Amino acid sequence: MKFKININEGDSSLTTFAATFTMLRWSKKASVVKVLGMTVYFTMLVVILQGQSAGYYDQAAGLTGTALQQALHDIIDNHTSVTYNDLWDHFHNTDKKSDGTVWDMYSDIPSGTPLYTYIFIANQCGNYDSEADCYNREHSFPKSWFGGEVTPMYTDLFHLYPTDGYVNNKRDNYPFGTTAAPAWTSSNGSKLGACSYTGYSGTVFEPVNAYKGDFARTYFYMAVRYYGEDSAWPGSDMVTGSQPKAWALRMLMEWDLADPVSQKERDRNNAVYTIQGNRNPFIDNTSYVDLIWGSQNGLKDYAVYKELISVWPNPASTIATIELPEQHYDYYRIRIVNIAGKVMMDKTASGNLVSVDVTTYDTGYYILLISGNNRVLSLPLIVAH
Repeated sequence: MKFKININEGDSSLTTFAATFTMLRWSKKASVVKVLGMTVYFTMLVVILQGQSAGYYDQAAGLTGTALQQALHDIIDNHTSVTYNDLWDHFHNTDKKSDGTVWDMYSDIPSGTPLYTYIFIANQCGNYDSEADCYNREHSFPKSWFGGEVTPMYTDLFHLYPTDGYVNNKRDNYPFGTTAAPAWTSSNGSKLGACSYTGYSGTVFEPVNAYKGDFARTYFYMAVRYYGEDSAWPGSDMVTGSQPKAWALRMLMEWDLADPVSQKERDRNNAVYTIQGNRNPFIDNTSYVDLIWGSQNGLKDYAVYKELISVWPNPASTIATIELPEQHYDYYRIRIVNIAGKVMMDKTASGNLVSVDVTTYDTGYYILLISGNNRVLSLPLIVAH
């Protein structure tokens, strides 16, 4: 049987879905199964999925656009500022791999073994002549863009990372971007070269795919944390004040979709929270990007429109097929979460048919989340072996 549900344009949040979806009925063979009282489960999952402390984001509930940006700014504003020298010690808590080495996104190879690793303190820069000499403190949002050694931006851990000194120097204060003809490539595949992304043609630095989402969410944090405080910032070819320019915003939103939030980011978010007393909202709640910027700058191609979405068979025992309208777009994000809040699947996809293997799922009820422009679309998925 094919289960279909209409998602109204106004139903742009999980909360709306949780409040309205109180009963689900479906038939399988000759029997009719009724599921009642599911609202409490979905409401609980809203909190779990957002990964937040109770009440932390209450002030932002129900808002969109600049109103949401202002509300998030007010929530994470006035964080505890650390010193520049303190960063060396704080990196122990924010950027340490399971083996105790420095987590350097400019040298790490997530799918393999990096050519070199660093030991905290012992391998601090110092002087360097080439890769693998030492690590230093990288302003992923270059300090020249906000006026230099100005607090709190200069030491804000949410955009400061330990990175190889030589690669950091190569990156300089160039924008992030994509390049099809790199003039230089690091040992892990980071690139420097002319921008190939539509809207900009200057020199850019391209991190590896596995960390593009990390940097995108870093820039979204900067755009919210310093919203309204950036009028005197020099800016750059990538940002006006703290706000990404149109070409950069589109690219960063694509990076955010293609490289979803990782456990590394969640752990780092919690670690910085204990130090600074504020959080990165875009790690806690993946829908904020769409709710703030999804309808700007002609980014309708980022959307997964309401229309009619099908999941079949539903209940599923082996394979569930998700069918989107023909007006699908380049990328969208699909997540499946069980009643206990465990994320069973988190991936990006394109096209209008996606197959999901549910053979390893326990029999029960799940939430299927499809996120795109200005909304998170929600569907029930039932597994019955």
